[in-house]
Amino acid sequence: MAEETSGQHGQRRRKPGMDALRALWSAAGLPEAALRHVTLSGADPVLPSGFAVGTAAQASIAACTLAAAHIHAARGGPMQHASIDMRHAAVEFRSERHLRVDGAPASELWDPLAGLYPCADGFVRLHTNFPHHRAGVLHILGCESTRDAVARTLLDWGAGAFETAAAEAGIVGAAARRFDAWDAHPQGIALAPQPPFTLERIGDAPPTPLPPLDSRPLAGLRVLDLTRVIAGPVAARTLAAHGAEVLHIAAPHLPSMGPLVLDTGRGKRSAFLDLRDADARARLEGLARGTDIFLQGYRPGGIAALGFAPERLASLRPGIIALSLSAYGHLGPWSQRRGFDSLTQTATGINWREAECFGEAVPRALPCQVLDHASGYFLAFGAMAALARRAEEGGSWLVRVSLAATGRWLRSLGEVPGGPAAPDPKQADIADLLYDSDSGFRRLTTIRHAGILDATPAHWALPSMPLGSHPAAWA
Repeated sequence: MAEETSGQHGQRRRKPGMDALRALWSAAGLPEAALRHVTLSGADPVLPSGFAVGTAAQASIAACTLAAAHIHAARGGPMQHASIDMRHAAVEFRSERHLRVDGAPASELWDPLAGLYPCADGFVRLHTNFPHHRAGVLHILGCESTRDAVARTLLDWGAGAFETAAAEAGIVGAAARRFDAWDAHPQGIALAPQPPFTLERIGDAPPTPLPPLDSRPLAGLRVLDLTRVIAGPVAARTLAAHGAEVLHIAAPHLPSMGPLVLDTGRGKRSAFLDLRDADARARLEGLARGTDIFLQGYRPGGIAALGFAPERLASLRPGIIALSLSAYGHLGPWSQRRGFDSLTQTATGINWREAECFGEAVPRALPCQVLDHASGYFLAFGAMAALARRAEEGGSWLVRVSLAATGRWLRSLGEVPGGPAAPDPKQADIADLLYDSDSGFRRLTTIRHAGILDATPAHWALPSMPLGSHPAAWA
């Protein structure tokens, strides 16, 4: 196991990725002996950033990969060795950027109005990729739908005032803060003691044995995926990569981001259920009674209001594992606030600190959606840890992950001297990490999974398909 490397005078120094993995593994309550079966290679910087982006990618993907190996062994297979290269892991954290459709870049992810704007007293970031968020921003500002008009209008706004107005209107926007301001903010204070994920027993149930040994670690286990954008879909994509049966649930009236559907839809079937309808909710109840994992990433309280709060899921299906994703965590004054990776980076000080690392005077985004991708892997890791705990201890379980807590974890990994000078990999630079596959969207070029197992290689058995391509039923 590549846990340590040699330093000066024959001393040994810890690898940051291994230290981070060890802490995650311990927090999940999994056996320390499994850590002998992982090799981590590479070192930061692998992407241009002052933050340890490569370490974050490697550790979070390694946790999932080793957990899959642990479950495979618990089902009666040999304990596999897991290998995760930091360069590969960091590139997978930008999987949507490297997606190609018939050899050409996918359509643009970002709406023309999205991005950072100066205000009267600082900067604010808008996220207008969904039509109702865009319309809400324009309604608040009372201006034309052009970037110039939005920029002129925001110069008369305070950043915090716009952030508050957006939240009160049920849409999204974030004022740019520095770390000291975020740490003193009531939500920053509430978030400070929170780990990157929590694993909580929420109900009684007898132990649920893992299925008999199969060719893949998660074969025979079911996942209901009610998520959009990146973090939640990445979690379900990861579980599918290790053999879980994943059924993604969407609805025709809900907006989606096309390139992300292509990238994160690998390994899943996709069905439509409009949960505004009582019959559709009854069908989802039936699916929930037959699932092992229920993953949701909609606005706080949205799925619960439709009858699918974690505690009710535990009554419908004792032994269920509920996964819940939020922007700012389940405690504190912002616990009900909507958000996305880019906004959370801005609100919590990451963008200002990244700019300082580069010697710049305007907040700067990280080189990838680190909070989204790491949160996705934390959700998948928490799900697998709960599967192992459920088999031994019984119970129904709740795994909570928030983008803001993931951001705090990223901060805890430290900064990387010289990181801003690291090269920014282009498509030609990562050709060795790509593969081609057919899909319901023509030929796709995507990133191979960075988590390598020596006996059951991760792969996606099903192609990406348009939303709603399958019936709302287990296969």
